[in-house]
Amino acid sequence: MPSPVATISASGNAALRVSSALEDREAGWRLVHHLARFIDDAQVPGVECVIPTYDAALIEIDPVESSLERMRSYLESVIARLDSDRPLTETPRLFEVPVLYDLDGELDLRMVAEAQGLSTADIVRLHSEPSYVVRCLGAPGGSPMLDGPAFPLPVPRLSSPRASVPQGVVSVAGRQATITPAAAPGGWALIGRTPLVVLDLDAEPFVPYEPGDLIRFRPIARDEYVSLLGTRMVAS
Repeated sequence: MPSPVATISASGNAALRVSSALEDREAGWRLVHHLARFIDDAQVPGVECVIPTYDAALIEIDPVESSLERMRSYLESVIARLDSDRPLTETPRLFEVPVLYDLDGELDLRMVAEAQGLSTADIVRLHSEPSYVVRCLGAPGGSPMLDGPAFPLPVPRLSSPRASVPQGVVSVAGRQATITPAAAPGGWALIGRTPLVVLDLDAEPFVPYEPGDLIRFRPIARDEYVSLLGTRMVAS
């Protein structure tokens, strides 16, 4: 019998998608991430990898070792035991990220401000006031996917995406915010740069944060940006 708190559906012939059915979005987010961590910790035979997002998790399996039917039954039994009210992280770490905001008009800060009917100073203030929960890791390179700042309107994506967005760029789109750990194409609005190194391929894990941790942006001047350039991102 399907779980009353989640739906499980096939995604191709070697993966299952578990989607939260909870009305409380925070509880749904916690549910799929508790599930992902449980499966990772249990090292379930036949599971190739688990990819949790905001309200769903994709479980990829090895069809030789397991089957969709067997894995579905296992997931239903696990989900029934999960407590979506339990915090994902009892003691979340805080990562303070210095940002040189785009006050010189090199990127998209002015465009975002005009679209919101605000000043660039308002955009910087609204973006740097909150502490953001890392909801999940995205592309490229384990980007921290965050809820966006309290702008009046969603931020539209660029009509013509950039062929390459450099690492360290801080960006917003819709009601989300993120940092780009590695250069890649992108269509989000770029509002600043951090001098920190976010992605370290010689470290384990490659990025220092995980879902449930907190990120806070701190405005800095160009001289501090230069002095911090190349510093690895660490928790406060």
